[in-house]
Amino acid sequence: MSEQSAPRLLLQAEGLKLHFGGIIAADGINLSLYDGEHLAIIGPNGAGKTTFLNICTGYLRPQGGYVRFENREITAHPPRDITRLGIARAFQIPQLFAEQTVLENMLLAASVRERHWNPLRNLHAIPERREMEELLELVGCSDVRDRVASELPEGKRKLADIAIALALKPRVLLMDEPTSGVASADKFDVMETLMNALRKAKVSSVFVEHDMEMVSRYATRVAVWAQGKIQTTGKPDVVLNDPEVIRNVIGG
Repeated sequence: MSEQSAPRLLLQAEGLKLHFGGIIAADGINLSLYDGEHLAIIGPNGAGKTTFLNICTGYLRPQGGYVRFENREITAHPPRDITRLGIARAFQIPQLFAEQTVLENMLLAASVRERHWNPLRNLHAIPERREMEELLELVGCSDVRDRVASELPEGKRKLADIAIALALKPRVLLMDEPTSGVASADKFDVMETLMNALRKAKVSSVFVEHDMEMVSRYATRVAVWAQGKIQTTGKPDVVLNDPEVIRNVIGG
């Protein structure tokens, strides 16, 4: 019987350092993401969690260390280049064109991906339209595809933002508090839809999250951040029951 192959390394950060004046945002960060993982980053505000996402996507340049994606160094590459390599980003506040419909937002993303965007071209005639409609169905947004983005409830805005990120055909999706701003009653429905979409699209993820029940349900591994350093990593059931993590991060 053949031995099961080890999971493929997708994203690797080694020795990342970054400070803003006297604030240390990254102090020797070492972290890896493997194919099929959904890695949650938890920690207090100001610990450096979002800074890590910004370094990985080229929005910030580290003062030390490097980031590799599929064994290719991407440290300080422009965000657009990193996106084209296969790392997409979903922000805490959805990045949608407010006065365009949800489908038009998707078609714009497809046009940028295929590099055939033209302001004089009829967006609805591009060959990727059916693909974009299927993505909206995947994330539970086909019912709002013809609504203007500014009119959407927050949960649908979040899912539409994820659909746009998936339109770029990433291998990895980085998310900053994917359900922030969503009504408490809708949070788990939104996250369930989101994670099912990622699994079906075979996209691995890193997500910053403050809701420990969300982390417990959906993360395959957890990294605990504090003062620009990783305190510990491990399976959710182990990390979330660690007395030090409970005392310093979770509270209670």
